[in-house]
Amino acid sequence: MSFTRRTFIQGAAALPVLNALPTLAKAELSLGSATLTTVSDGNLVLPANFIFETMPQDQLAPLIKEFGLSSERFTPECNLALYQDGTNTVLFDVGSGPDFMPSAGSVIDSLDAIGVAPEDVTHVLFTHAHPDHIWGLLDDFDEPVFYEAEYMMGRAEWDYWWNPETVNTIGDARAAFAVGAKRRMEMIEDAVTLFDDGQEVLPGIAAVSTPGHTPGHMSFEVRNGSNAAMVLGDAIGNHHVAFRKPDWRSGSDQDADLAIKTRNMLLDRMSTEQMDVIGFHLPNGGIGRAEKTTDAYTFISETL
Repeated sequence: MSFTRRTFIQGAAALPVLNALPTLAKAELSLGSATLTTVSDGNLVLPANFIFETMPQDQLAPLIKEFGLSSERFTPECNLALYQDGTNTVLFDVGSGPDFMPSAGSVIDSLDAIGVAPEDVTHVLFTHAHPDHIWGLLDDFDEPVFYEAEYMMGRAEWDYWWNPETVNTIGDARAAFAVGAKRRMEMIEDAVTLFDDGQEVLPGIAAVSTPGHTPGHMSFEVRNGSNAAMVLGDAIGNHHVAFRKPDWRSGSDQDADLAIKTRNMLLDRMSTEQMDVIGFHLPNGGIGRAEKTTDAYTFISETL
């Protein structure tokens, strides 16, 4: 399996503009007196084999048909979670920015549509440092977009991308990811707060270690009173095979076997606790629930 930034961009350029997702699509969830809103950063355009190549093709075919997927192209939404509790305005990840692919990078417009300016964001919490989650840190002039925010990242994730050997060991297909992450992290080196698994990083927001997609991937349990939701990042990367076949290895995960363990842990917990979920690449704004079925799970979307 091999893909590059050029593959992404060529794939995006080949997609007709009319097929693009609504730029400002969003969903909203109340948590006591606080709100979690998802704001769109557009969508990715990926070769379908980016996730499907490692899966049993005979069993995959019926799922592709059931969910109306393309066997050639994968176009997941990019939904950033925004938490507002009256004191803090917290953005989970920052999107792709102007340099990753033409179909993504629209989060500033989406925030503007709900009356949130970049300087209103008090904290940025990173789930991980893949391009569609961290490259939006900088604008066209290499200046931080959310310049009033405090930046926060899990210690294991920071250490992985900061390590100069990562670019040499991550593989040619992802080498540009490592270079891009390191360049952006260098811009916030003196302004970042690192945290560990289980730590309450902000009032009502606790870090949950969910490795596999990346070595230090973090999700976040957001709780206000008796209400709770899980901001998943890419720990559960889609609404079809990740729920129906959580034991299948995905080509999008850096450590596919560890990602399987993480995915099963999250699905079991979220379905048992009936917890709302916010997934970066889940459909219809990304907010919903995980429901246990006879032999797997299903994603129940909750839209406005």
